[in-house]
Amino acid sequence: MSDEILPEGWEKRVSRSTGQHYYLNVYTKESQWDTPTSPASSSHGGPSKVQCSHLLVKHEGSRRPASWREDNITRTKDEAIEILKGYEEKIKSGDATLADLASKYSDCSSAKRGGDLGPFTRGAMQKPFEDAAFALKVGELSDIVDTDSGVHLILRTA
Repeated sequence: MSDEILPEGWEKRVSRSTGQHYYLNVYTKESQWDTPTSPASSSHGGPSKVQCSHLLVKHEGSRRPASWREDNITRTKDEAIEILKGYEEKIKSGDATLADLASKYSDCSSAKRGGDLGPFTRGAMQKPFEDAAFALKVGELSDIVDTDSGVHLILRTA
């Protein structure tokens, strides 16, 4: 049975609690006891839902250049990108977490949750944000993503 060939997108795992084998859909992270008979995928060839946190820096060209931090945001897009690059360096060096920085500096109301946006499906976010979020692996940080809202760093959490 160890030579079992599974459809694409499935992994065979062993339950820590029962010792039984189960099957994990690598895209949705859903598991099942029954041997899968078809490839694991959603209609988009990836997860149907993700959960992410983000850090948003708005600029004067943002759709709504105001936030809980500032009533009137006047920085340029280039300045916003430079600010975000500084945050990215702190996260990658381990000096700060995205949640810590988002709580203090994100121009999104999700700042009060450390940038957590909760789970969302395709179609819920602006397209560039959605495309980046769904392309990330759990625990992976995006490059800078530009949307009508401003510039973001996105961390996929689930």
